[in-house]
Amino acid sequence: MSDALSWTIDPPPYPMCSSLSLPRYGLHSEISTFAGARFDWKETAEEHVFKVDLPGLKKEEVKVELEEGSVLKISGERKREKAEKTDTWRLSERSSGSFLRRFNLPENTKADGVKAAMENGVLTVTVPKEEVKKPEVKSIEISG
Repeated sequence: MSDALSWTIDPPPYPMCSSLSLPRYGLHSEISTFAGARFDWKETAEEHVFKVDLPGLKKEEVKVELEEGSVLKISGERKREKAEKTDTWRLSERSSGSFLRRFNLPENTKADGVKAAMENGVLTVTVPKEEVKKPEVKSIEISG
């Protein structure tokens, strides 16, 4: 038996998207190259709420778009700090680069009510839901 550690990776508990078969709604297959771009997607009774941590980015460096009324696209870029010739880097751990994520929205979303806000390095995008109309039921009196 070897003293070396062995690692196994279990598959995620949910199906991953691929370019061959995207779900009707969910996450597209783009992966962020900017390691700091971590996303949350929460659904409430009234809306879908997307949050992404973007420390150090300004709102001008981030783009929020709605493609074809049903795909939410969030992208941006953190540029690497320019080094002067006289600088000596001792440590560089902050990530840089661009990120792009697309989310297929469910059919019950209101494309014209999407809002985005950035506060303390956290981008919050809210997508309101349309009220689902319940079918009208009319009671019919039985004669006889």
